[in-house]
Amino acid sequence: MFLAELFGSVGAIGYGLAAIGPGIGVGLIFGLGVQAIARQPEAYNLLRQNMILGFVLTEALALIGFVAPFVYPTS
Repeated sequence: MFLAELFGSVGAIGYGLAAIGPGIGVGLIFGLGVQAIARQPEAYNLLRQNMILGFVLTEALALIGFVAPFVYPTS
């Protein structure tokens, strides 16, 4: 049985994979937010506030994915 050896920064690969979810989330938040504002312009302030809150929570996931390789080193 052969074991594969990894060279370089495995943390960079992990962060790249961890950034996929927040990237999709941010796209959905702003895409659907703009669509909702177009449908009901009078609710702009409430929708904008909810969009910003969703953006902040989604970006927190990206920051956790960035910090995790430093907290839990591979070797």
